Amino acid sequence: MKIKLVALALLFSFGVSAQKLSTRTGFVKFFSEAPIENIEASNKQVSSVINIENGEFAFLVPIKGFQFEKALMQEHFNENYMESGEFPNATFKGTIANIADIDFIKDGTFKANFAGVMTMHGVEKKMEETATITIKDGKVNLDSEFKIKPADYGIEIPAGKKDNISSVIEVTVKISYDKK
Repeated sequence: MKIKLVALALLFSFGVSAQKLSTRTGFVKFFSEAPIENIEASNKQVSSVINIENGEFAFLVPIKGFQFEKALMQEHFNENYMESGEFPNATFKGTIANIADIDFIKDGTFKANFAGVMTMHGVEKKMEETATITIKDGKVNLDSEFKIKPADYGIEIPAGKKDNISSVIEVTVKISYDKK
Protein backbone atom coordinates (compact mmCIF):
# COMPACT_ATOMS: atom_id res chain seq x y z
CA MET A 1 0.00 0.00 0.00
CA LYS A 2 2.88 2.38 0.80
CA ILE A 3 4.33 1.79 -2.68
CA LYS A 4 1.05 2.94 -4.26
CA LEU A 5 0.99 6.10 -2.14
CA VAL A 6 4.61 6.90 -2.95
CA ALA A 7 3.96 6.33 -6.67
CA LEU A 8 0.92 8.60 -6.56
CA ALA A 9 2.88 11.26 -4.67
CA LEU A 10 5.59 11.10 -7.33
CA LEU A 11 3.04 11.83 -10.06
CA PHE A 12 2.97 15.39 -8.86
CA SER A 13 3.60 17.29 -5.67
CA PHE A 14 1.40 19.80 -3.95
CA GLY A 15 2.47 22.93 -2.12
CA VAL A 16 2.32 22.81 1.66
CA SER A 17 -0.66 25.16 1.78
CA ALA A 18 -2.55 23.49 -1.07
CA GLN A 19 -5.99 22.15 -0.27
CA LYS A 20 -6.40 18.65 -1.55
CA LEU A 21 -8.86 15.82 -1.62
CA SER A 22 -7.69 12.23 -1.78
CA THR A 23 -8.72 8.60 -1.61
CA ARG A 24 -7.19 5.15 -1.80
CA THR A 25 -10.48 3.34 -2.34
CA GLY A 26 -11.76 4.66 -5.66
CA PHE A 27 -13.57 2.39 -8.08
CA VAL A 28 -12.85 1.67 -11.75
CA LYS A 29 -14.75 -0.81 -13.90
CA PHE A 30 -14.26 -1.76 -17.52
CA PHE A 31 -16.62 -3.54 -19.86
CA SER A 32 -15.95 -5.14 -23.22
CA GLU A 33 -18.95 -6.22 -25.24
CA ALA A 34 -18.15 -8.94 -27.74
CA PRO A 35 -20.19 -11.46 -29.77
CA ILE A 36 -18.78 -14.50 -27.98
CA GLU A 37 -18.61 -13.26 -24.38
CA ASN A 38 -18.77 -9.96 -22.50
CA ILE A 39 -15.80 -9.18 -20.29
CA GLU A 40 -16.13 -7.08 -17.15
CA ALA A 41 -13.75 -6.38 -14.27
CA SER A 42 -13.67 -3.96 -11.37
CA ASN A 43 -11.00 -2.50 -9.14
CA LYS A 44 -11.50 -0.91 -5.70
CA GLN A 45 -7.84 -0.06 -5.09
CA VAL A 46 -7.74 3.23 -7.01
CA SER A 47 -5.79 6.13 -5.48
CA SER A 48 -6.59 9.67 -6.52
CA VAL A 49 -5.79 13.27 -5.53
CA ILE A 50 -7.34 16.60 -6.50
CA ASN A 51 -5.70 19.92 -5.64
CA ILE A 52 -8.80 22.12 -5.36
CA GLU A 53 -6.77 25.33 -5.56
CA ASN A 54 -5.14 24.79 -8.96
CA GLY A 55 -7.00 21.79 -10.42
CA GLU A 56 -4.08 19.34 -10.50
CA PHE A 57 -5.50 15.83 -10.61
CA ALA A 58 -4.03 12.34 -10.63
CA PHE A 59 -5.11 8.77 -10.23
CA LEU A 60 -3.29 5.47 -10.02
CA VAL A 61 -4.87 2.09 -10.79
CA PRO A 62 -2.97 -1.10 -9.89
CA ILE A 63 -3.59 -3.46 -12.80
CA LYS A 64 -3.53 -6.60 -10.65
CA GLY A 65 -6.36 -5.06 -8.59
CA PHE A 66 -8.91 -5.81 -11.32
CA GLN A 67 -11.22 -8.64 -10.29
CA PHE A 68 -12.96 -10.80 -12.88
CA GLU A 69 -15.81 -13.25 -12.53
CA LYS A 70 -13.62 -15.98 -14.05
CA ALA A 71 -10.11 -16.62 -12.74
CA LEU A 72 -8.84 -17.62 -16.19
CA MET A 73 -9.91 -14.25 -17.63
CA GLN A 74 -8.04 -12.49 -14.84
CA GLU A 75 -4.92 -14.56 -15.52
CA HIS A 76 -5.02 -13.86 -19.27
CA PHE A 77 -5.67 -10.16 -18.64
CA ASN A 78 -2.62 -9.82 -16.38
CA GLU A 79 -0.20 -12.11 -18.22
CA ASN A 80 -1.12 -11.93 -21.90
CA TYR A 81 -2.66 -8.50 -22.43
CA MET A 82 -1.69 -6.01 -19.73
CA GLU A 83 1.63 -7.65 -18.81
CA SER A 84 1.07 -6.39 -15.27
CA GLY A 85 4.42 -7.70 -14.05
CA GLU A 86 6.17 -5.23 -16.36
CA PHE A 87 3.48 -2.51 -16.31
CA PRO A 88 1.92 -2.71 -12.83
CA ASN A 89 -0.11 0.53 -12.91
CA ALA A 90 -2.24 2.72 -15.11
CA THR A 91 -2.05 6.43 -14.26
CA PHE A 92 -3.57 9.72 -15.25
CA LYS A 93 -1.89 13.02 -14.48
CA GLY A 94 -3.48 16.27 -15.52
CA THR A 95 -5.73 19.12 -14.52
CA ILE A 96 -9.34 20.04 -14.17
CA ALA A 97 -9.37 22.88 -16.69
CA ASN A 98 -12.46 24.54 -15.24
CA ILE A 99 -11.58 24.18 -11.54
CA ALA A 100 -12.67 27.79 -10.89
CA ASP A 101 -16.24 26.83 -11.87
CA ILE A 102 -16.47 24.18 -9.13
CA ASP A 103 -17.50 25.36 -5.67
CA PHE A 104 -16.21 22.76 -3.23
CA ILE A 105 -17.93 24.54 -0.31
CA LYS A 106 -21.59 24.37 -1.41
CA ASP A 107 -23.76 21.40 -2.32
CA GLY A 108 -24.10 21.08 -6.08
CA THR A 109 -23.34 19.17 -9.25
CA PHE A 110 -20.61 20.37 -11.59
CA LYS A 111 -19.21 19.31 -14.94
CA ALA A 112 -15.42 18.94 -14.75
CA ASN A 113 -13.24 19.09 -17.86
CA PHE A 114 -10.09 16.99 -17.50
CA ALA A 115 -7.00 17.22 -19.68
CA GLY A 116 -3.79 15.30 -19.17
CA VAL A 117 -1.84 12.17 -19.94
CA MET A 118 -3.00 8.61 -19.40
CA THR A 119 -0.19 6.09 -19.06
CA MET A 120 -1.04 2.44 -19.50
CA HIS A 121 0.98 -0.57 -20.64
CA GLY A 122 4.02 1.73 -20.88
CA VAL A 123 2.32 4.06 -23.39
CA GLU A 124 1.51 7.70 -22.69
CA LYS A 125 -1.47 9.24 -24.47
CA LYS A 126 -2.98 12.69 -24.13
CA MET A 127 -6.66 12.65 -23.37
CA GLU A 128 -9.49 14.99 -22.53
CA GLU A 129 -12.61 13.76 -20.76
CA THR A 130 -15.44 15.07 -18.67
CA ALA A 131 -16.68 14.00 -15.27
CA THR A 132 -19.43 14.96 -12.91
CA ILE A 133 -18.38 16.23 -9.49
CA THR A 134 -21.13 16.14 -6.90
CA ILE A 135 -20.78 17.87 -3.53
CA LYS A 136 -23.32 16.97 -0.89
CA ASP A 137 -23.01 17.54 2.85
CA GLY A 138 -19.31 18.25 2.45
CA LYS A 139 -18.59 14.98 0.61
CA VAL A 140 -17.05 15.12 -2.88
CA ASN A 141 -17.81 12.43 -5.45
CA LEU A 142 -16.49 12.13 -8.99
CA ASP A 143 -18.21 10.05 -11.68
CA SER A 144 -17.02 9.56 -15.24
CA GLU A 145 -17.59 7.23 -18.15
CA PHE A 146 -15.35 7.15 -21.19
CA LYS A 147 -14.00 4.78 -23.81
CA ILE A 148 -10.48 3.66 -24.60
CA LYS A 149 -8.98 1.57 -27.35
CA PRO A 150 -6.50 -1.08 -26.19
CA ALA A 151 -4.58 -0.64 -29.47
CA ASP A 152 -3.87 3.01 -28.53
CA TYR A 153 -1.84 1.70 -25.58
CA GLY A 154 0.04 -1.03 -27.41
CA ILE A 155 -2.21 -3.78 -26.04
CA GLU A 156 -2.29 -6.40 -28.75
CA ILE A 157 -5.25 -8.70 -29.20
CA PRO A 158 -4.28 -11.83 -31.16
CA ALA A 159 -6.22 -12.44 -34.38
CA GLY A 160 -7.79 -15.57 -32.88
CA LYS A 161 -9.25 -13.53 -29.99
CA LYS A 162 -10.59 -10.53 -31.99
CA ASP A 163 -14.17 -11.81 -31.61
CA ASN A 164 -13.71 -12.21 -27.84
CA ILE A 165 -12.56 -8.67 -26.99
CA SER A 166 -14.02 -5.41 -28.21
CA SER A 167 -11.70 -2.91 -29.89
CA VAL A 168 -13.27 -0.21 -27.67
CA ILE A 169 -13.53 -0.67 -23.90
CA GLU A 170 -16.06 1.20 -21.76
CA VAL A 171 -14.54 2.56 -18.54
CA THR A 172 -16.52 3.72 -15.48
CA VAL A 173 -14.86 5.69 -12.67
CA LYS A 174 -16.48 6.44 -9.29
CA ILE A 175 -14.42 8.15 -6.63
CA SER A 176 -15.42 9.47 -3.20
CA TYR A 177 -12.82 11.82 -1.74
CA ASP A 178 -11.70 12.50 1.80
CA LYS A 179 -10.68 16.04 2.75
CA LYS A 180 -7.09 16.48 3.90
